[in-house]
Amino acid sequence: MSSATVPPAISALSARAAELGALLERWANINSGSSHGAGLARMAAELRAGFGAAFPAATFEELSADAPGLNPPGAKALRFRMRPQAARQVFLCGHYDTVYAADDAFQSCRWLDAGTLNGPGVTDMKGGLIVMLAALEALEKTPHAAHLGWEVLLTPDEETGSHGTRAMFEEAAGRHDFGFVFEPARPSGDIIHSRKGTGGITATCHGRAAHAAKIPNDGRNAILGLAAYLLAIAKIPAELPGVMVNAGNIRGGTAATNVVPDFAQSEIDLRVTRLADHEPLMARLEAVARETAATHDVKIEITGGLNRPPKENHPTEAALFPEFQRAAQDVGLKPFTWVHGGGASDGNFLGAAGLPCFDGIGPEGDFLHSAREYCRVATIAPRAQNVALFLHRLAAGEIKLPANAR
Repeated sequence: MSSATVPPAISALSARAAELGALLERWANINSGSSHGAGLARMAAELRAGFGAAFPAATFEELSADAPGLNPPGAKALRFRMRPQAARQVFLCGHYDTVYAADDAFQSCRWLDAGTLNGPGVTDMKGGLIVMLAALEALEKTPHAAHLGWEVLLTPDEETGSHGTRAMFEEAAGRHDFGFVFEPARPSGDIIHSRKGTGGITATCHGRAAHAAKIPNDGRNAILGLAAYLLAIAKIPAELPGVMVNAGNIRGGTAATNVVPDFAQSEIDLRVTRLADHEPLMARLEAVARETAATHDVKIEITGGLNRPPKENHPTEAALFPEFQRAAQDVGLKPFTWVHGGGASDGNFLGAAGLPCFDGIGPEGDFLHSAREYCRVATIAPRAQNVALFLHRLAAGEIKLPANAR
């Protein structure tokens, strides 16, 4: 670490590694699955206490994240704001829900070794929340912090689509100059410059019921019609580079196998690299539905579309990324670059709303959404130092936002 370029408050974060690891273990041992209302409330209380104690001068709001049928009743987002009148404004966000339900077998943490914690949500993304907290704590002790305003948004529903909080991101994008999304870094340490947009369709095939033994058979098999459709759309990515199509759940038919089934349905995952890919993809899905329906004399209905727009690489991000790398080098982080990510985050909403942001800047880890999920706890403090130093230099005017950054 270069002490000449790193304020003491940021250098001091390295001495907090054990403390930050203990905090991660405590938070990850709280089940805050997206559907577990009581667990989400408990985690929200922890976050309110932790951020509130660290930043007593910040304004705090508890925001309703209602999304009937999708989020548990009473789910809340937490917003902290510091110096909203400052000339430069940054936005920092993270989610505190996880994919692990209240009855999931994976409920508690264990140390795989002195620096590696295995547990639910340790990387995705309670470790990221601790990186955010530690970075802001250090920033507030630097000499130019008063020149930078910041807003933190902590949400309870990212893993299920951010249905109750999407508008909060889109609205916040309009009042900030730059954003930071504390999703986990890649296992290599790389961060994210762009993400695919995500969504899905439901394809429903209606055929004609008949006795399976009737000769000649005037039935129209909905399962076969749907199967033909799924096989055909699986070829779309070869036609439209950057598009992904994955047939998921399938249901159809009746309990009696001697009936020609008149109903079949599939849920299909969709991903696009560019927003411009969306309309061609939907048009192709509809065209294949018409072609398959005509061939098999069935009816195929398509509903759905994107629920998260893609996060495309913004010119301002490209202009500032070398400065983020330089800050990382100055705090002693190993070299890293940035990559495209297939999975989505709330950074997708920020990017689509015009706010440039760095994504995937949380700690290193892997095996997300599984009982093997782990966090390299030793990377929490350096990642926080990286963010804190970048913010310090932005506040000090050492890093200039490009003209018309948004």
